[in-house]
Amino acid sequence: MLVGLICVAWAGNFLTSKLALAELPPLLFTALRLGVLAIALVGFLERPPAGQWPRLIAVALCNGVLHFGLSFWSLKLSTTIASPAIVMQSYVPMATLLAWWLLGERFHWRTGAAIALSFAGVLVLGFDPTVLQNPAALSLMLVSALFLGLGTVLLRGLKGMGPVSQQGWAALIGVGPLLAWSALAEPGGLEIARHASGVAWFGVAYAALVASLVGHGIYYVLMQRHPVAQVTPYLLATPLIATVLGIVVMDDRVGPRLWLGGAMVLGGVLVIGLRNLAKSRQPPPASEL
Repeated sequence: MLVGLICVAWAGNFLTSKLALAELPPLLFTALRLGVLAIALVGFLERPPAGQWPRLIAVALCNGVLHFGLSFWSLKLSTTIASPAIVMQSYVPMATLLAWWLLGERFHWRTGAAIALSFAGVLVLGFDPTVLQNPAALSLMLVSALFLGLGTVLLRGLKGMGPVSQQGWAALIGVGPLLAWSALAEPGGLEIARHASGVAWFGVAYAALVASLVGHGIYYVLMQRHPVAQVTPYLLATPLIATVLGIVVMDDRVGPRLWLGGAMVLGGVLVIGLRNLAKSRQPPPASEL
């Protein structure tokens, strides 16, 4: 039930954000989201342990600024909700490759085949007519997923901080760079925000309070109770629910290449998740018993 709530909260974020981005520039929208989240969590911030500031700042820039900023930019340019929601999941194989490159982690050939399947799915999805109308949206989401994958790897080395404090610091650190980036790339954005409708501001509030505070809050609770690999495969329902919401509410047209490419991407991600789950359930070596 809790995983279902997460998936619904995150899938709804694609829809409400898409509606808000019809009025607000994407970088400013991201800055407003993080600003609301920072205000909500400022009372829960813990001082990071000595030596953790550089990694915390790097995680905040990768996940909060570059991932969110580019993903909302992609969502604004995309003609559907489905393609960015699906392509975002490619951060899982990217994180696996980055962990191999940066941390020396090894993976089985089946995981390697799943990674190849996911990236092949992105290529197939990229030739869907709705995606070809604005290929920049796909490129931006791929770069966004790369930064999320890098931030995920860096997050593993962040010690001595609770998940709520991590989320609060990431929001607080990310607001300034995003506002500066928006001022350079989106002149007049603040004036647009002043005249934005209630729909746009509802999208900002939903992204900060429902998707981040509630969705990620429940996610962190589950991470404390269960192995990561046991939870993450179920989260693949998020892009599927987002796709259905796009079809029902936004009248998105999803072609066969997008369905096929999406199935390849999500299938590869699912195999990686199941392989990680199998690894987490392996008994320890006899020397550790």
